[in-house]
Formats: sequence, structure tokens, C-alpha cells
Amino acid sequence: MKAPIPILRCFDTKATREFYLDFLEFEPVFEHRFGPDMPLYMAVKKGACELHLSEHFGDGTPGTFIRIEVEDVAAMSEALIAKEYKNAKPGWQRQSWGWDEMSISDPAGNRLIFASRNDV
Repeated sequence: MKAPIPILRCFDTKATREFYLDFLEFEPVFEHRFGPDMPLYMAVKKGACELHLSEHFGDGTPGTFIRIEVEDVAAMSEALIAKEYKNAKPGWQRQSWGWDEMSISDPAGNRLIFASRNDV
């Protein structure tokens, strides 16, 4: 069995691409539309993390939370803040349960929680 691939709802193709491709630096895997004016379904990937993003009604629920483990969430936060993205300045927090976490909402209101284990 392989890791699941979450399907996140999206509404605005331009804002979705700007957030996932430009800001978070995911790479596009594929894009599909059944016709020119049809909703977008696309996959993005960064390292071993793959996400599917869909404009199709009924695919995913806006406001979904997903947790993504990263090597160093503090360094990731610093790099993202340095980009001066107009819609997010994601800081991070040290949690008492042994993880450092950074939470960011995408343009559709889905919440991505990036986390790295702290050994303190």
C-alpha cells in the first residue's frame, strides 16, 4: 500500500497555481479538464508529498486540514516569509507534544499544517 493522496477543493485556478507552485514551490504533475470551460483537476508534488487539487463540485470539502511532515519547519517558515507573499506570512510554533508546526491556509480555505519533530 502507498501513502494516500488527498484531494483538496479549489475554486480559483490562478490563485491556486500562485499558492502551490510559486509560493510553496510544488511542481506540477498533471492538469486535466474535460473541455475548455470545464473545471480543473491537477496534481502537484514536492518531494514525496503529492496533492490533488480539484475545482469539481463534490471533490473535497473546503476547509480540510492536512498534515505534512517536513525536515525543518522553522527554516521553511523563514524561507516563505522572505518571499513576501501577499496572502500569508506563516510563522511556526513549538508544540508540547514534540513537534514544531506551521499552519497555512490555501486560497480555498484548506489548512496545510507543516510539521517537524523536535527532540527537545
